[in-house]
Amino acid sequence: MKHVFKRKNIGEILIERGSLRTDDLPFVVERLKATAKRFGEICVEEGFITEESLAESLAEQFGLEYVDARGLRPNEAILNALPPDAIYRFRFVPLEEQDNSLVILISDPTDVIKLDELELLLDRPLIIKLATESAISAILKKGEATSRVLKEVSEDFMLQLVRENETGEEILSMEKISADTSPIIKLVNSTVMDALTRRASDIHIETALEGVVIKYRIDGVLYRATETLDVHFQAPIISRLKVMSELDISERRIPQDGRFKVRIADKAIDFRVSIMPSAFGEDAVIRILDKESIASDLKGLTLETLGMNPREMKRLRKKVREPYGMVLVTGPTGSGKTTTLYAALTEIHTGEEKIITIEDPVEYALRGIVQIPVNEKKGLTFARGLRSILRHDPDKIMVGEIRDPETAQIAVQSALTGHLVFTTVHANNVFDVLGRFIHMGIDPYNFVSCLNCVMAQRLVRKLCSHCKLPTVHPDSVLIESGLDPEQCRSVTFFDARGCDECNGTGYRGRSAIIELLDLNDHIRELIMSKTPAAQLKVAAREAGTVFLRESAVEKVLAGETSLREINRVTFVE
Repeated sequence: MKHVFKRKNIGEILIERGSLRTDDLPFVVERLKATAKRFGEICVEEGFITEESLAESLAEQFGLEYVDARGLRPNEAILNALPPDAIYRFRFVPLEEQDNSLVILISDPTDVIKLDELELLLDRPLIIKLATESAISAILKKGEATSRVLKEVSEDFMLQLVRENETGEEILSMEKISADTSPIIKLVNSTVMDALTRRASDIHIETALEGVVIKYRIDGVLYRATETLDVHFQAPIISRLKVMSELDISERRIPQDGRFKVRIADKAIDFRVSIMPSAFGEDAVIRILDKESIASDLKGLTLETLGMNPREMKRLRKKVREPYGMVLVTGPTGSGKTTTLYAALTEIHTGEEKIITIEDPVEYALRGIVQIPVNEKKGLTFARGLRSILRHDPDKIMVGEIRDPETAQIAVQSALTGHLVFTTVHANNVFDVLGRFIHMGIDPYNFVSCLNCVMAQRLVRKLCSHCKLPTVHPDSVLIESGLDPEQCRSVTFFDARGCDECNGTGYRGRSAIIELLDLNDHIRELIMSKTPAAQLKVAAREAGTVFLRESAVEKVLAGETSLREINRVTFVE
């Protein structure tokens, strides 16, 4: 009599292990009929089981070993010997070699055909171990494979003309980068992929006498991405960017601005491109607007997620909940002004009031809020859009940026006529803002009357929690930084070192430092009587304002950032 081996189904195993309740089974079975997803996927999606429970149950079902891969690093020696695109195409992590076999981590043991294909590609037997999909994704993100593709591509390629594909939308993947015939397209695509992997906000392509340099801006600081490329490659790289952004390839003497969208896996990412003629050709800056990444990084999108001091947060919350007036945020480009306003809007949005924003561009979709993108080519400017918004019966309005006297005038009038207006303006500190508006021709009395508060903001990089090191600063450095050495004797300072977690930078993520000027009647009177800035600062301090430098020093004393970092972002007054 033959014994037929019957593998238990995943539902049985999950119930036996106590991970899944029997009551939830009918719902999952019903969902299976209506979707192409698998049993385990549905269970995780609905929150019935954890991803770890599924991986452990799959390991039991297939007789494989489960590995908790959180924080695991792949074997770099093996990684470098493998085809760069294979790891991304087959989604596996090489662990070690055993005799002639290769031990790998995967998350899906059911795809036997894919595993056979991988075995043929690597030409060696595979020993399979299981881990969760999120753990494998995190390892691949931290891996050097994308950087290696970029390095290989930039080291050796020929000059070729580029043509735009017919679909109109670029679709990037590791397979496409490796398979693409044009080396220039390979270089641009792999640069974009590598920048996204390393959390860059901008890609800079700069041309100098010695050649072309590609840099990334990560957490507000520029880092070189590759060795210097030959200067002959500058023209085709810029041409490729122009083709992607639908700009004029033949025009090389004037600045050009464009945008393109890239789809990577299931994620659509917007890019803004600025081309500028320089002494050695044309330079380009690509701004990455990864809306989905912003959404996951700022889950919940509240003022807490920005790393603000609770003292300022409490004062700001009070101001953004007032029924009318103007809340003004100031700071240089990239200082997180818009994100702060998004967080404020999210906190006050109850669905009972109409909130409309006008932005250039809309960087993050806010649920239940009407968002209008500026389109200057079609004549939709901030001023024109703001006039139309006022006819839509809004309660609260956000104006992405005040750039001209017309927009400023309408914003002030809106704040005076019962609307709560959130907006940003470029200025160095809270007192410079006052002069900026008066310079635009706004009546000082009207402006000061409508203003609830002015907030100046900067972002400082946070030290990587995995590698930050205690350090001792000489007294001379402390004095230069405006600190009293005697008062700092008991303080432990930290500095950046660099590790795999932070790509060797020593920093990971950024935190907001702010100075908040709360306009009370006394400060309004001082501004109206054109009191000097020094006296205004004294009055502001008495009203509770903590200045940017003091806010930055607090973060150093708390061990969140380094003295070097706050000296880069702020200065001693």
